[in-house]
Amino acid sequence: MTTESRPAATEVKPLTQKRKARRRSRRISPARHRLGLRTRLILTFALGAAMLSVILSVITFGLTRANLFDQREAAVIASANANALRLSEQLVVSSSPSTVEQAIQSQSTPEGTLPVLHFQGLWYAGNPVAFGERAIPTSLRDIVETGLPDKTRVSYRGTSYLVAGVPIPELGAEYFEGVSLRDVQRTLDGLTLALLVASALTTVGGGLVGLWASRRVFAPLLNVGRAAEAIAGGRLDTRLPVGGDPDLDLIAAPFNEMAQALEDRIERDARFASEVSHELRSPLMTLAATVEVLENTRDELPERSRTALGLLSADVDRLQQLVEDLLEISRFDVGAIKLNLEEVMAVEMVIQAVSVLGGGGVPVRYDPEVADTIVRVDKRRMGRVIANLLDNAERYAGGATSVTIDRLDGMLQIVVEDRGDGVTESDKGIIFDRFSRGGEGGNRSTDSGVGLGLALVDEHVRLHGGRVWVEDRLDGESGARFVVELPIVEPPKDESEVDIDLPI
Repeated sequence: MTTESRPAATEVKPLTQKRKARRRSRRISPARHRLGLRTRLILTFALGAAMLSVILSVITFGLTRANLFDQREAAVIASANANALRLSEQLVVSSSPSTVEQAIQSQSTPEGTLPVLHFQGLWYAGNPVAFGERAIPTSLRDIVETGLPDKTRVSYRGTSYLVAGVPIPELGAEYFEGVSLRDVQRTLDGLTLALLVASALTTVGGGLVGLWASRRVFAPLLNVGRAAEAIAGGRLDTRLPVGGDPDLDLIAAPFNEMAQALEDRIERDARFASEVSHELRSPLMTLAATVEVLENTRDELPERSRTALGLLSADVDRLQQLVEDLLEISRFDVGAIKLNLEEVMAVEMVIQAVSVLGGGGVPVRYDPEVADTIVRVDKRRMGRVIANLLDNAERYAGGATSVTIDRLDGMLQIVVEDRGDGVTESDKGIIFDRFSRGGEGGNRSTDSGVGLGLALVDEHVRLHGGRVWVEDRLDGESGARFVVELPIVEPPKDESEVDIDLPI
């Protein structure tokens, strides 16, 4: 469907590249801190728990190991002394080899203890295959032969032994006992595994404690972030609670003072702009009336005077537009905008807004399924939005080529397309800023825009709960697409239209 339209006035002139570079320079590079504060706090707790558990595990293992070996050494030495005394009493009566063999076999030794006797140049063992002469280290033999008892640890046939030696001076013999440390090693291996598991669980527990602590600690900071986001979104009356925590008050109090100062400054600026605009309206009306009188006598003026009158007339029109736009912007800033919302058919509203502009010949396209779409808007302000977008296309892109109405993800989209040079990537983010000047903005002699048209579009759309953005054309041709997105009012479902499944 196509309608005729005449665009209204607006202008697109983005900020300079220097200003945008300054904005980027104020941001903290994400590469500077690869991990967030919460993650670093959790890792700190986890690493602290890991280090503490490792230290405790090392101390526990060392004390347990020393205690086990001390107990085993004391038991082996006591057993060796008792058995050496018993052998001395038995062999005093008879020292024949058979008696010695019998005495060795009859020794009362704990389980896993293996006796060895060096007597009259011969070696006798309770179990010569498992533990005999070769298992006794030479260093221990030499010490015991001098008449001194001693002990040592050896590894024999892949098994660790604790060997104790006791001299028997009455017989000129040396008695040795070896006890396997395999059970002690198994106990230490089990303890090591238990300590490793305990360390892992402690580390995980430390991380969970860090997670809990981070939520408690950073909750006030998140409140600060949400408050700052609310202020950035225009809710200048947002404040942080004060008095709950003396440490947090060091942040909350200055933040509230900053927010109050910002709100006061914006209100002062808005009032100043509004008052200045009001004060300018009266002399402008007088000046416009004077220009109109001069325009009526244009043919009687000399050529140079007509030229000057044309320039004066254009500047008066531009100044009147600037004052009207400033008044509108100041109403947004002070919150004096009141919407007269009503539910309207979206397609009918857009067609009417385009046709009222007159003479533009801009076609309005839409699918039949969008025809019954309802939106809740202020018709006058939405008409201003469409007019400003069409006027922007007229000034900087040779006019709009189409206005498309579509429905996407539960939202209504009104798209104004043109075939100009498009909008550069650097300008897309700031094109809706106030007084923005971009590459498509003309000079003062040919451009009567004031740089507030698209800013007003953005303000009006946001006031309706929508958003507006600019992008490249989807068909690959040169030009831009200005997209206005508004929430759709879903009509109540008629009970007579409810589908009822009847049994066959």
